[in-house]
Amino acid sequence: MKVLCYTSPARGHLFPTVPILLELRGRGHDVVVWTLRAEVARLRDLGLRAEAISPEIEAVEMDDYRARGSQAGLRRAVLAFARRARIEVPEVQRLIAEEQPDLLLVDANTWGAAAVAEASGLPWASLQHFPTPLPSTDVPPFGPGLRPLNGPLGRMRNRLLRPVVLGVVERAFLPPLNDVVRPLAGASPIRDARDLYTRAPLTIYPTSRAFEYPRTDWPDSFCFVGPLVWEPPAAPPAWLEELRRPVVLVTTSSEFQDDGALVEAALAGLAREDLDVVATMPGGATTGGTAPANAHVETFVPHSPVLARAEVAVTHGGMGATQKALAAGVPVVVVPWGRDQAEVARRAEATGAGVLLPQRRLSPTALRDAVRRARGLRPAAAALAAAMAADGGAPLAVDRSESLARQ
Repeated sequence: MKVLCYTSPARGHLFPTVPILLELRGRGHDVVVWTLRAEVARLRDLGLRAEAISPEIEAVEMDDYRARGSQAGLRRAVLAFARRARIEVPEVQRLIAEEQPDLLLVDANTWGAAAVAEASGLPWASLQHFPTPLPSTDVPPFGPGLRPLNGPLGRMRNRLLRPVVLGVVERAFLPPLNDVVRPLAGASPIRDARDLYTRAPLTIYPTSRAFEYPRTDWPDSFCFVGPLVWEPPAAPPAWLEELRRPVVLVTTSSEFQDDGALVEAALAGLAREDLDVVATMPGGATTGGTAPANAHVETFVPHSPVLARAEVAVTHGGMGATQKALAAGVPVVVVPWGRDQAEVARRAEATGAGVLLPQRRLSPTALRDAVRRARGLRPAAAALAAAMAADGGAPLAVDRSESLARQ
């Protein structure tokens, strides 16, 4: 079977896809992946056939961090996806014609690629690397990270707030998708968010039911595979072995969103704690000061060896970084910065394995206190990690993909 995978220009979406690609290749399938140019060589080193998506797509800036408020940020994000989608359509049409794949794997944020996949008539699966915006009366409407509320009162609240909260985002993405992108791809119009996220015959959802809110109306097309953890092969730094105190890992976004203040607050707030702090800043964020004696600040450090020794992870709320920590049994402090991160933060809090610290309340003292609280959540984090380990992982994702292709 020949598989064509197409991702958005985001490492946070590519890296969790790699275990699926490697599993496909290990089963003898012919796999080609189109992704951000900076990661092509690394994927080729893994033995995968990899090519770069159009530089015009990568040139569309994800500038949602400039917005004021979560809803305004989401509107900016979806408009960036729509601008990219217009470029994706002819590119993916060309790739299908050239590669003649038997199965398409499409990043859920590549709306143009998804429209082409739908119109192609080929078996295709969506890779959804974020808390699903799929609406339900059982869960709060996607966006601001509202606290879940059970029972009839909660269902009524969710139903009444949906057009107010999620409707804002729908009104941003429906016109560009239905007026330009989908006609260009030859796909039928999208009605709403539920329609958008259920068009794929299969949605590979790299999270666990133990992390998601319970709902009674999950579509059969959604396949929970648990967190898919992959990071670039790299030796841990020598200084990691020299650390003797409990470790706190601090992470920021791999895609720039100006979240360096999170590291600044962590360095200042934890400077006098009996801890060692390891902070990674891969997305270009910077701090304004010098690291204290108990801290190491790097662009990249492989997280797995750090998490093996960590007591707490402080994250910006990215789905990948947060789930990686929880899957390792490490409780989290989540300071959501934007995008889908308020939803990730609220889910982490709801499991009992995380502390949610809103960005507006971020300060060195508040972050220090949140880390102290999180250190007491290790039993809940261990239980959550055990539940996540029981999910099917990449083998289940490939089982379902192969079944779809056979059908």
